[in-house]
Amino acid sequence: MRFSQLVLGTIKEMRPLDSVNATLLQKAGFIHQTMAGVYTLLPLGLRVLTKIEMIVREEMDALGAEMLMPSLAPQSLWEQTGRLNEMDVLLEARGGNKASRAVNDTTYVLNSTHEEVITPIVRRFRPSYKDLPCAVYQIQTKFRNEPRPKSGLMRGREFRMKDLYSFHATEEDFKNFYEQAKEAYRRTFNRLGLGEITHEVLASGGSFTKEYSHEFDTVCEAGEDTIYLDEDNNVRYNKEVVPDEVRKKYKSYQAAEVGNIFALGTKYSQAFNYYVTDGQGRRQPVYMGSYGLGTTRVMGVLVEIFHDDQGIVWPLAVAPCAVHLLGLNLDNGSVRQRAEAVYEKLKKNNQDVLYDDRWQASAGEKFTEADLIGIPWRVVVSERTGKQVEVKRRGEDNVQMMKIEQLLACL
Repeated sequence: MRFSQLVLGTIKEMRPLDSVNATLLQKAGFIHQTMAGVYTLLPLGLRVLTKIEMIVREEMDALGAEMLMPSLAPQSLWEQTGRLNEMDVLLEARGGNKASRAVNDTTYVLNSTHEEVITPIVRRFRPSYKDLPCAVYQIQTKFRNEPRPKSGLMRGREFRMKDLYSFHATEEDFKNFYEQAKEAYRRTFNRLGLGEITHEVLASGGSFTKEYSHEFDTVCEAGEDTIYLDEDNNVRYNKEVVPDEVRKKYKSYQAAEVGNIFALGTKYSQAFNYYVTDGQGRRQPVYMGSYGLGTTRVMGVLVEIFHDDQGIVWPLAVAPCAVHLLGLNLDNGSVRQRAEAVYEKLKKNNQDVLYDDRWQASAGEKFTEADLIGIPWRVVVSERTGKQVEVKRRGEDNVQMMKIEQLLACL
């Protein structure tokens, strides 16, 4: 990828916003705020999100099959579960003007979650206990009427989320799957670089269940969740459900919720009359689970954790590119030729490269923007480097001169 082809670049002067991720992601040209709580993912931002979602997808594929459900749903589905008038973040969609409403004046729900959509589908295709268990997931844009969107990608009205749903003939089978899902989440956060500071936390079941849900919360000063650790029992609680004795005895810390899984029981299967007859001839409601993970929120949390005074410091697994190639003195034909050769060599060896091929930008400007963008490896070709390249790892001070073959061995 050539810097000159990005069309959109960095913002040189920008006042600090309400969070690190809101400031750095916009300043570095990863996202653009369209309105409060709604962002456009620019080319570099989309590359990061795609890598996050690929890691999530690979782990979820071990649990279920991927599908894609609609953003719109009829209100009748939400009426059937009783949530149409219960959820305080639900958004609706209808014709945007009189001319449109004259054609069709129906009001729809903009899905914030998909229990109402998926349950009738699975009921139709998996009617027997022998057809269970079944698990499906999607990665999709969700909509919630947040009263105070803030903190960049960490609290928005439109966002990306992975939601998985599981269906079971027995409660025991559901519990076994639930533990498998926890393990998949732990693997996911380890691969994203957040594993050591992301913990399982007991939380409210919200509108989904009266039982505890299990959150995955990343220790983060900008996080909105207050977590208490019961050190005697090694159990963490969200402040909304923490027992009084734990609150009085232990200190709290701030964290950001990045995932949440729910034991739904039979609430939604009963609402949609999803019963199966077991091997003993007993008619039983299906047991369900719901498993969410906010992929755009993860992107925001990563920036809150991985940054310094100069900008973002992306973990390699989710960085928009592995290498940021800077061509200096490109008005010199021989330098430009060497820089182009290095770029082609890296691409030929299957390396993701952002090549700063701009002629007018100064060396200082390119170095500053490279630190702001935060790609793991900075590689410089200039008059001074000759037939070698200058290599520096983002966040480290050590600069080395290497031949291209040595560089490839490091990547």
